[in-house]
Amino acid sequence: MEIIEVHNNEYTISTDKNKLDVAAIHTFLANETDWSNGIPLNTLKTSIENSLNFGLYYKNKQIGYARIISDYATIAYLGDVFVLKEYRGKGLSKWLINEIMNHPNLQGLRRWILLTDTAEWLYKKFGFTELPNPEFYMEKHIPNIYNVIKKI
Repeated sequence: MEIIEVHNNEYTISTDKNKLDVAAIHTFLANETDWSNGIPLNTLKTSIENSLNFGLYYKNKQIGYARIISDYATIAYLGDVFVLKEYRGKGLSKWLINEIMNHPNLQGLRRWILLTDTAEWLYKKFGFTELPNPEFYMEKHIPNIYNVIKKI
């Protein structure tokens, strides 16, 4: 897949996996989130390898991230979205989501999926809504999986 890179002053969004600061992403996801708390580094590396990744950079420093899991024909899951606290309030998350939603390989999809308990206001700007029929939704969720794995 073609690498896409866009710039806005000293900020850059890139889909180049080679630019990702995996250690910085891991530090944030493993320590600053509820959804990936304790994620092992190797698990993160596997998720990156099998996703379309969007790195957000200030100069060359990784300050944000998001990834897409997709078949590129019918469905996409948006996950692991973050912008470091000191860079919030600058419109960077809106810019990041806009670039994701406009990625050429993600057009014409029947369904986008997102699980969040923060920043609903942001995702609503891009057409995300609450489930109209939550009774149709099913999941198998193991919230403490990374803590369970450590004990094995």
